[in-house]
Amino acid sequence: MVSSDHTSRISADKRLTRPGLPDRVKLLYSIGPLLILFLGNTMEAFLAQLLNGLDKGGAYALIALGLTLVFGTLGVVNFAHGALFMLGCFCAVTFRYLITIETVTVDPTKLSPWGKPVEVRTPLVQDWLGDFGAFLVDYSVPVSILLAIPVMLAIGVAMERGLIKHFYRRTHAEQILVTFGLAIVLQEIVKSFFGANPIPQPIPGSLRGAADIGSWIGMAPNTLTYPWWRLVYLLFSLAVIGGVFAFLHFTTFGMVVRAGMADRETVGLLGIDIDRRFTIVFGLAAIVAGVAGAMYTPLLPPHYHIGMDFLVLSFVVVVVGGMGSLPGAVLAGFLLGILQSFASMTEVKSLIPGIDQVIIYLIAVVVLLTRPRGLMGRRGVMEN
Repeated sequence: MVSSDHTSRISADKRLTRPGLPDRVKLLYSIGPLLILFLGNTMEAFLAQLLNGLDKGGAYALIALGLTLVFGTLGVVNFAHGALFMLGCFCAVTFRYLITIETVTVDPTKLSPWGKPVEVRTPLVQDWLGDFGAFLVDYSVPVSILLAIPVMLAIGVAMERGLIKHFYRRTHAEQILVTFGLAIVLQEIVKSFFGANPIPQPIPGSLRGAADIGSWIGMAPNTLTYPWWRLVYLLFSLAVIGGVFAFLHFTTFGMVVRAGMADRETVGLLGIDIDRRFTIVFGLAAIVAGVAGAMYTPLLPPHYHIGMDFLVLSFVVVVVGGMGSLPGAVLAGFLLGILQSFASMTEVKSLIPGIDQVIIYLIAVVVLLTRPRGLMGRRGVMEN
């Protein structure tokens, strides 16, 4: 029996030995406390894995959203999209490097154990701007978005105007080959500048630690905790996704783009320069991938191969959601993130070893066998 009160335990024992009590009731009295304890732990584990899945799904959905945006508007299968995510990561790395360049002064009032004055190293930005400079150093990752947005826009427009536009009417195989080659070139350039080793990025001081989510939903304190930065990333991904959908649905520019996605030739006959708008859309997709990468750096230290790691998963997400379907990409991103999170539980892996490594691909196979266009795919997309 599970009871902290000796009197309650004796009372329960008397109820169990009472004449005429049905066996089913006795069984419930016996295993009830254990059942409650098991279900309570299961609920905590369920909520923790759900949050992990939403966190992963946010990253998958952001990358897949940009991929789908490019494919839906330009008809280009962009295998360099993972490299844009990687470049966004290194925007955060570059920004932190720039604002942590130090000035060295000698403090004669402090001596080292060898009797020499101590060198005091202070970031230049903190020396110039005081407390605001210290704030920039501490919050370098979120502030780096201000650098990532213009840089990624410029890179996206340059890629589209310099290379991608020449492959609009080529086969998808040719598009994959040229964009995959571009991705390799970009990652080798990054490797030559930053090296092959991961470069950790710090979480802002006030966002370290974990949030007591359990107390927010009526559970006991410290029953369910979750890292603050992962919650921030989840909210950030939802905000970006909402912003992209609002831009496409509630602005004139976005409405023209959606019309061009449905019938490019008719929109062109109306005198609208749809090519210029599609160039901006490619830049927008690059921005989405870049800011997703910049904010992800505290969770996974960036390295030159990080884009390829996310590229395969994001393409699976796009295929499962349906090629060219923005809602499908978002839905599939969160769905596969949640399934992958639950598949990584120890209880699940003990039953099916390695399931967490292949669950996404198994789901893709099942979806494509039952719905060849994906969950929300459109008729005629990549069917010729």
